[in-house]
Amino acid sequence: MAIEIRDEREAGRLLAVEDGEVAGTIAYFVLADAPHALVAVHTVVEPGREGRGIGGELVKAFYEIAAAEGVPVVPLCPYAARWAGKHPDLAPAAPAEVVAAAKAQLDADPDLW
Repeated sequence: MAIEIRDEREAGRLLAVEDGEVAGTIAYFVLADAPHALVAVHTVVEPGREGRGIGGELVKAFYEIAAAEGVPVVPLCPYAARWAGKHPDLAPAAPAEVVAAAKAQLDADPDLW
């Protein structure tokens, strides 16, 4: 069955749903200051669903959402950062000042995720 991607922006999560159940999640926040980047903090694929590309689908969708909104992605999540490094054509690097701002916002409010 196909994976459905759901953006629950208010809750700060992007979900991969399969057969009506959450198969994976990216926890994220929106950078408070312009350019309002999407900041991936943590990616999880549920036990028993690993190794099927669900994490990659989530990260790819995350970058697609950001591109549609015209904002960069800051992949603070190690999985998202590795995926971005393997797919530079789909995952443009965020400017250094945006990355610094995202890290500062997370450090100031670790409850963001």
